[in-house]
Amino acid sequence: MTDGAANTGAERHYRALEALYTSAPVNSLFASRLLIPDEGHARIAFDVTEEVYHAAGAAHGTIYFKMLDDAAFYAANTLATDRFLLTTSFNLHFTKPVRTGKVIAEGKWVSGRKRVFVAESRLVDEEGDEIGRGTGTFMRSRIALSSLPGYIGKG
Repeated sequence: MTDGAANTGAERHYRALEALYTSAPVNSLFASRLLIPDEGHARIAFDVTEEVYHAAGAAHGTIYFKMLDDAAFYAANTLATDRFLLTTSFNLHFTKPVRTGKVIAEGKWVSGRKRVFVAESRLVDEEGDEIGRGTGTFMRSRIALSSLPGYIGKG
């Protein structure tokens, strides 16, 4: 296989993962978009609005978890081209509240390539300030990516 062919296969996998993200019913609840630029990296842009506030008028922690977990998960799943990964643990740290605006979740694969993967992620607000950080552990499931209707473009 040539480098061009390998790059084409990797690109198809990344675009298929992006399509999988878009197809997940839960993501219809969030104004967000996944971009996978290369192996081991994922980036999710999303808008925080008042609809996701807790009672004190800032984004609820579920938003932090959702975007941190997704960014780390997809960064890790770039290395698993055959199986859907499952989150087995996730630790997160809140560093700053966010009220409204664009937020970017950046995920980065850290280690593991066979059964267990570790990835980290961070959230950055419009001012460039970090508002949250997390580390997740993910493992291969028995679910073939190719069996998932949302995973398109691979083959």
